[in-house]
Amino acid sequence: MNSHTENNPDKPFQFDVVTVNTRGEVTHHEHKQAYYQITDLDNEIKLEMVYIPGGHFMMGSPEDEKGRNDNEGPQHNVTIAPFYMSKYPITQSQYQSVMGENPAKFQGQNHPVQRVSWSDAVMFSEKLSQKTGKIYQLPSEAQWEYACRAFTSTPFYFGDTITTALANYKGHSAYRAEPKGVYRKETTEVGIFPPNSFGLYDMHGNVWEWVADAWHDNYKGAPSDGCVWAEGKEPANAPVRGGALYRPASDCRCANRLKHSTDIRCQNIGFRIVL
Repeated sequence: MNSHTENNPDKPFQFDVVTVNTRGEVTHHEHKQAYYQITDLDNEIKLEMVYIPGGHFMMGSPEDEKGRNDNEGPQHNVTIAPFYMSKYPITQSQYQSVMGENPAKFQGQNHPVQRVSWSDAVMFSEKLSQKTGKIYQLPSEAQWEYACRAFTSTPFYFGDTITTALANYKGHSAYRAEPKGVYRKETTEVGIFPPNSFGLYDMHGNVWEWVADAWHDNYKGAPSDGCVWAEGKEPANAPVRGGALYRPASDCRCANRLKHSTDIRCQNIGFRIVL
């Protein structure tokens, strides 16, 4: 497994992660450290890209996972090279800085941008790359799931369930034995809920996130090296991952995936990027 050396140029940051039981009770706290790069955009707006170490993981969900869909299998082993991923979904201030507009319904500079199509997200990545001289792009679906799981194999990176104290989703129904939660009906600021062990925030809930791959109905024939599984330059349909504010807990699982037309601009779809 790859890791940073003592000579790496990135900055460390500290954070705490939590684990919950099936009742949603926090059973474990752990202090963690990760590394990130900071890029200055316009008007003191910054983009934080977290270093994600390489490794292996089992992509997809086991057949007995509660809420599982057939498109989450077959499970298969994937090897991922190290990369950087944005610490949060791209925010409205970051999007405005690069694209010159803010299409979001739920306004807030530190809220995730919404109502962006797959092509809008790709264009953001391309413009940011031109602006900085670095190569940014949407994550592959394998990179996204690997980054979300952060070396866990449970339905959520918090453990066997999730609560609305840990993420923003439609909390009217429970996933396991946890109490019902709140339904906020709007996005929340990024970074207010606990991160995973990689130091990534909001991987569960808030907004769905576009990935670079074309949609496939299952993982038969999927690449094992974490690369983008594409069909042409711009697919007609692509997966979104992570669940969202309007969706139940089961849709926020690490393995859950949903098919969307790449032309759609939906008020609960955003994106994050990799470097």
